This record gives sequence, C-alpha cells and structure tokens, in this order.
Amino acid sequence: MSTAPVAVGALRIEYCDVWTPVPPDRVFTLGREGDLPIDDNPYLHRRFLELSYRDGLWWLSNVGNRLAATMSDADTSAHAWLPPASQLPVVFLVSSLRFSAGSTSYELSLHLSDAPYTPGPAADTGVAGQTTRGPVLLNDEQRLLVIALAEPSLRAAGTGGTALPSSVAAARRLGWPVTKFNRKLDHLCEKLERAGVPGLHGGSDQLASGRRGRLVQYALAMRLVGADDLALLDQPGVGTPSQPTKKELRA
Repeated sequence: MSTAPVAVGALRIEYCDVWTPVPPDRVFTLGREGDLPIDDNPYLHRRFLELSYRDGLWWLSNVGNRLAATMSDADTSAHAWLPPASQLPVVFLVSSLRFSAGSTSYELSLHLSDAPYTPGPAADTGVAGQTTRGPVLLNDEQRLLVIALAEPSLRAAGTGGTALPSSVAAARRLGWPVTKFNRKLDHLCEKLERAGVPGLHGGSDQLASGRRGRLVQYALAMRLVGADDLALLDQPGVGTPSQPTKKELRA
C-alpha cells in the first residue's frame, strides 16, 4: 500500500491487494477487458462498470446488460443495488463493491480521500436468538444456510474472486438433504423479496448461481453474517453429511 499523500477527492480501487488510482479526467472501466481487468470469466461483461467524475462527485455506472452489483459502506449496513443501466454516486470513504458472474463472486473496495457523506451507526434490535445486523431477521436455519453459501467469501475477504458453493455442496456442508436446502433457500428468497430486496428471483434463463450470488451479496452488505459466524458451521449437529441421492447429485 502506498503511503504517498492523496489529493482531496481522489478515488482509488483496491482489488486483490493491488491499488489502482482512478483518473478524474476520463471514464475508467472495470470488466473482463476494462481499464481494470477483473477476471477472464466468460460470464463477466467485457465492460461492466464505469467510474467517472462530474459535477463534483464520483459516479459508478453499470453499463452491462445482465449483471448487477451491490455497493455498501464498509463501516455500516448502508448499501445500494446497482442493476444494469443505472448509476450511483460514490459517497463513502470506503465502499465495498460486490457482484457475481456465473459461479464466481467478486469483491473490491473504492477508497475516497474526501467523502461527502458519513452515515450513522447501524441499529441493533437486540432480539435474542436471531440475527440483528440488518432489517431482515433470520432464524437459526436461515442463518446457517447463508453462512454456508457465504463461507468462501468470508474466508477469503478482500482477495478477489471466490467460487460460490453449489446447492449440493452447501447442503452437504450443513448435513442437510439438498431438497431441504433448496426448500429453505426458496423460502428465504421469498421472505427477502417481500421485504423489498431485489434480484433474488429471475426468469427461466437466470443461472441458479445468480440467485445464490445475490443472496451472498446482500448478506455481506447488510452484515447479516460475518467471519465470526463461521464457527457455527462446526457446532454439534452441523456438517454431518448425509449421502446424496442421484437426483441430488444432478441438482
């Protein structure tokens, strides 16, 4: 990490422990073949996101036509959903940017030297036995499901792309039949959709990994789960795998 002074309003990207300054005098692209090449992933747009400076603010634009991203404040649960053909101002000192392409999830951070907005601390509802880090409360099984899906991202935070577990792999991690896992996943996604969370239900052409990736994005942005929760996967009664059926192996 460079220790050189940064000009007021300067924006830098941290990805895989590499720092990249964003020039204010032109559009800066991120994608498979952008100014910042993210990954040689065929599911990732060649030009997916753009950063530009205008009217005294930095703007993040989604110029893809399929993928969406989540931008959140690194210190609180403030977050925003960035679907295709939309844009958001970059207003936090450190913004976490997450998105999924195919079966891979990505995370990078945007560092602004002079942020125009500082949010207050996230509220804690204090409900015993339930997750209270965001507006949606999870029961114990829902929390375990999210932890199992987010486990690679939680263990490799800040290192770039991580593979999303398949439903079969996540179910076996929990010791559940995959039919139970899928049923619980459906119920949780419906619950979040009713609470106004977008991107958890698509058409028949949507990859199954897209829904799982969006769930992980939301859970990490809203701090529904964190690295400390990984210990729950090792508690008694969790992670005793059952033998999958032929139908489950095809899921």
